[in-house]
Amino acid sequence: MRILSKFGREDIAVVYLGETSKGNLVEFVEALQPPLSLAEKWVLIVSTLKGCPVRCKMCDAGGYYEGTLSEEEMMEQIEYMIRQRFPDGKVASKKFKIQFARVGEPAFNKDVLVVLERLKSHENLIPCVSTIAPIGCDNFFEQMLKIKDEHYRGRFQLQFSVHSTDEEQRDQIMPVRKWSLDEIAEFGEEFVRKGDRKITLNFAVSEESILDARKLIETFSTEKFLVKITPINPTYSALHNNIKSDVDTSTGMPIKHRRFVEELQNAGFEVILSVGNLEENKIASNCGLYVRRHMSERFKNPHSYTYIP
Repeated sequence: MRILSKFGREDIAVVYLGETSKGNLVEFVEALQPPLSLAEKWVLIVSTLKGCPVRCKMCDAGGYYEGTLSEEEMMEQIEYMIRQRFPDGKVASKKFKIQFARVGEPAFNKDVLVVLERLKSHENLIPCVSTIAPIGCDNFFEQMLKIKDEHYRGRFQLQFSVHSTDEEQRDQIMPVRKWSLDEIAEFGEEFVRKGDRKITLNFAVSEESILDARKLIETFSTEKFLVKITPINPTYSALHNNIKSDVDTSTGMPIKHRRFVEELQNAGFEVILSVGNLEENKIASNCGLYVRRHMSERFKNPHSYTYIP
């Protein structure tokens, strides 16, 4: 791995731009979560694709696609960050999380499964796969379930990007064929076994989001699923598509959709209100932000990417 640039703050997050051994450009991130220390929690966020074909309406990583990254190219990202902090390769963080979530839909790359197998020696590792569950990737999810059961019972985090309870609006936000809410629920019933972490249903909530708590209550088990509410990050795509966040970043609670959260909580759902360090928007380490998009834009986003020339 050859590092071309890096941006950020060592005490919050750093975004790396690198060139792999195969000559491909990649972005990857390491993040702390103050006030937690490195010894308490450390998060790595890696890319799985060269660009992304999905083009989600609030994500800057879509717009071009050049294929998948190899097993070795994903491991190069991970090993570079580990060696920078822990030269002997042994991660000394109580919670060590690797998220396959920087650039690209991980289910499009079967080598993600090979990487998960290779990482099994890290006893404190929490792998995190964030996906929209594209149609045609059933074998990927079946194999991931087997790997979870064999190596990561109780510490595998699976997150589905849902964003709306209305299937038509979901298709507008994530314009590819994907599992319905019913199909996600069916898979989750098999995936979550005794002692496993609940599956996360992620909602990046905009002012125009269609959110019906009854739909989730009727479809998903509170024993196997939790709901995470996140703001719409200030990406170029969100600005171009006039998508405005509905989340009060001081509390994490939606403004127009507050009742959605309250109804879920009253029904017994665990609801996580997730607002990261807002400095990460300026660093461009948050979800949906993509440094290469910033560098190609004619106008500059006043709300993010400010650590980048």
